[in-house]
Amino acid sequence: MAEAANLEILEWPKKDNRRFLQVVYRVGDLDRTIKFYTECFGMKLLRKRDIPEEKYSNAFLGFGPEETSFVVKLTTNDGVTSYDIGTGFGHFAIATPDVYKLVEEIRAKGGNITREPGPVKGGSTVIAFVKDPDGYIFELIQRENTPKPLCQVMLRVGDLERSIKFYEKALGMRVVKKVDRPEHKYSIAMLGYAEEEKTTVLELTYNYGVTEYTKGNAYDRVAITTDDVYKSAEAKCPAMK
Repeated sequence: MAEAANLEILEWPKKDNRRFLQVVYRVGDLDRTIKFYTECFGMKLLRKRDIPEEKYSNAFLGFGPEETSFVVKLTTNDGVTSYDIGTGFGHFAIATPDVYKLVEEIRAKGGNITREPGPVKGGSTVIAFVKDPDGYIFELIQRENTPKPLCQVMLRVGDLERSIKFYEKALGMRVVKKVDRPEHKYSIAMLGYAEEEKTTVLELTYNYGVTEYTKGNAYDRVAITTDDVYKSAEAKCPAMK
């Protein structure tokens, strides 16, 4: 009976209706970040709330409503003006039909372009990198059709296969792309609930020989919506054995 129950739990994530809901992180100046994201990236401020009794405020921004889109949830704590991003967090990614045009618009508004637009090494996809006022990196990816503009969260991991196993079994994700670049000493795996071009994905990066990264106190978490959060939590137990 126990074996049958475990099999049912492991199969359940494949049938559950899940999607990436939001990414949560801390910023030093909420209004400054809202201004940057709305003016430079074209995001919309969806809602904002102040919790004075807990001494923090939140803002939710994205390219569509929270009910259907992946959004950012920004948190600022009273009296804290900066945070440590750490080395484990990599970047966010925004898909746009014209990276060159977006970069010039961001530059005109005073944005910090850390990688000029151009094809990726060994490929044809046009990308650029931008740093926001708190030091978070945003990759800009050129795509003609972009149903989910906020399309990636990249994290660095010390063991790629172990991380893939966790996200597959505990959270029901699947690998939609895997790339090994021995000439540059790194490997990546894209995981999500649909194909990379159609939804938001988690990009895991493994740098050869690096097994540990610092977390810092700025980047917090990615939230996922699920049909049954109680069963989702239960599914983690056998998956971790």
